Amino acid sequence: MTTLATPAGAAAGAPAATRSEGVWHAAWRRFKTDRVGVVCAVIVLSFLVLIAFSALGVVAKNWQAEVGVANAPPTFIGPRPAEAVGTVEVPKGPNADLSAVDPLAPRYAEIDEAAKKYRTADTVKAETLPMGADKLGRDVLSKAIKGTEISVFVGVLAALVATLIGTLLGALAGFFGGKVGDLLEWLYNVFEAIPGILLIFAFAAVFGRGIGTVVLILGLTGWTGLYRQVRAEFMKHGGREYVRAAEAIGASATSRMFKHILPNISHVILVRMGLLVVGFIMAEVILSYLGLGVGVEDVSWGTMLAEAQSELILGHWWQLAAATLFMCAFVTAFSLLADAVRDALDPKLRGLE
Repeated sequence: MTTLATPAGAAAGAPAATRSEGVWHAAWRRFKTDRVGVVCAVIVLSFLVLIAFSALGVVAKNWQAEVGVANAPPTFIGPRPAEAVGTVEVPKGPNADLSAVDPLAPRYAEIDEAAKKYRTADTVKAETLPMGADKLGRDVLSKAIKGTEISVFVGVLAALVATLIGTLLGALAGFFGGKVGDLLEWLYNVFEAIPGILLIFAFAAVFGRGIGTVVLILGLTGWTGLYRQVRAEFMKHGGREYVRAAEAIGASATSRMFKHILPNISHVILVRMGLLVVGFIMAEVILSYLGLGVGVEDVSWGTMLAEAQSELILGHWWQLAAATLFMCAFVTAFSLLADAVRDALDPKLRGLE
């Protein structure tokens, strides 16, 4: 007599059926083995937390306040020594007549007593700050933090706009082809025929300055590279068996485009978007440095570099160093993180494990 195996007997005697690992779970497992990628992820996450605190006003809230003396040096340098104010020989001695040098000298004590009534602790400016002060006495560290918020915000938001435009147009051109593809190819060629920097300057001259304007300019001019990649990927995947099988069971064109093909090329889009973020941050720095970026009421890495140009002539290098340090740290970490994410999501690497 044959008896049917119970679930308990099956679990004890026969090997249980294993479930295949998900794409995102496998990508996360591969990413954790990349030490450089993990370190860069921690650095980028730290910057994002700092940006969130800055946006909420926890840090760098009063970055415009003149808290230090003009061009106060960093703390590790210490305050500047007192500078000579002239070469006039001042008479010395208890009976010296200072009025011969300064007519107001006899009234200094009276003026000082009157000033004490209006002098408060808030008016005392620091002679040195953690990363120094600019020519107006504003804290360079607070400016660097606020500049990080604006520069990264502009780069990420502009990259999202360009990614949305490039992905949508590339999907339509690659999937449908025909007249739709020809029309979108013509639009692509129009944008590519004009040098990118000239196109950016033209948009900047028309729309003016401001954070929203910079985001719009970069988003409208930076989608072409992603468009070509997405179009090629959709043309390649459109004829594969899993897409034809979805069509055979009645899946709509929208479903095949965005539920079947798009997830399989997500690694291409994510990597390209990471490159766009880095490129747009650099573009914002250049535009702000040239006076075509964020407004005068805001601060970014580009405006800090523009201000540091005149300060550097006088030997005041700390604003340039602060902006460069923050910019290099974030851009380098973000670039390496994008490479690590690309390697983790690349389907070609799944068969090599």
